[in-house]
Amino acid sequence: MTILFRYILREFSKIFGMCFAGLVTIYLVIDFFEKVRRFLRYESGLLPILTYFALKIPSISFQVAPFAILVSTLLTIGLLARSNEITAMRSCGISLLWMSSPFLLFASAVSLVLLTFSSTIIPLASEKAEEIRVIQIEQKPAPVTIQATQPWARISANALMKISEIDTTGMTVRGVRIFYFRPPFQLERITEAEEARYTPTGWILMNGHHRRFLEGDTAELVQFTEQLIKIPLIPDDFSSSLIGNSDTMTFHEIQNYIGRFRHEGFSFTRLLTDYYGRVAFPLVTVVMVVVGIALSLRRSGVRGGSMAMGIGQAFIVGFCYWTTNAVAIALGRGGALAPMLAGWMANALFLSFGLYLLLKVRH
Repeated sequence: MTILFRYILREFSKIFGMCFAGLVTIYLVIDFFEKVRRFLRYESGLLPILTYFALKIPSISFQVAPFAILVSTLLTIGLLARSNEITAMRSCGISLLWMSSPFLLFASAVSLVLLTFSSTIIPLASEKAEEIRVIQIEQKPAPVTIQATQPWARISANALMKISEIDTTGMTVRGVRIFYFRPPFQLERITEAEEARYTPTGWILMNGHHRRFLEGDTAELVQFTEQLIKIPLIPDDFSSSLIGNSDTMTFHEIQNYIGRFRHEGFSFTRLLTDYYGRVAFPLVTVVMVVVGIALSLRRSGVRGGSMAMGIGQAFIVGFCYWTTNAVAIALGRGGALAPMLAGWMANALFLSFGLYLLLKVRH
């Protein structure tokens, strides 16, 4: 690692640190003043409130880091150009690729940190923050059951399950209705029960009945007190994916969930789209470095723009990226795009844009 390489890396790191700290602080201050008045009404004390906002920092950092990388790239190259250091480097025969290498190395390291945050830290911290908000700040009793926000689940190729309430541990679900179909999607029978409990032998339905539909518009009703039933879901499925969304699931939980049901022919369009989006987003730091370098050098190949112009460009590029990414994810969730394509589309488009601008830079 040469002296010049270390110098560029050090200058970029300092500017990134200032931009990142400033953006996180602004985000926290806005979020704090937006919520603190409501929190203070509960008289829970200052410590739970501070703990809640501290647990929000990983999620905030994940969101602002790519924008901080872009602003830092534009400002660093702008400062180097203002002091004619880029001109000196180019005069000495230093290539654009070599000058970009410190930026790319730093962005790659940041992307690995963000990937770790996305895979594990953010889901766990967000879940804990929500627990502190409900129990310690708002001082509500710990819920025994919660309403299912996603009540429908496919449990086999020909069966759907609907529930109304879920125990917080996922060991008990209430208001159970299971619909069985025969080809071509004709209702064959319905099983209803007050609740289903998970035991070492599997799920047991409590206080319910089977209703089988026969030919001639007749139905057969069989009641039961307890009955063992085969359901491929486990308590973790009910306590995570069926009561929330993929943002509260770690990568390991998502992969396990998909792996257990893939052989049943289930559709995981929404879950896979969110998964690929979370995998792709950390790598946007590298994309933003490429775009930032290209924007800074696009006019002459040796001069960068002013600081004000750099910040303005960063806001425009950031807005366009987040808009593109949001639209792509929405199309992927709706099935209009393949989940992998939806997750990676914004990165691919903006990387192509950055590389195109780099080709226009005078070498």
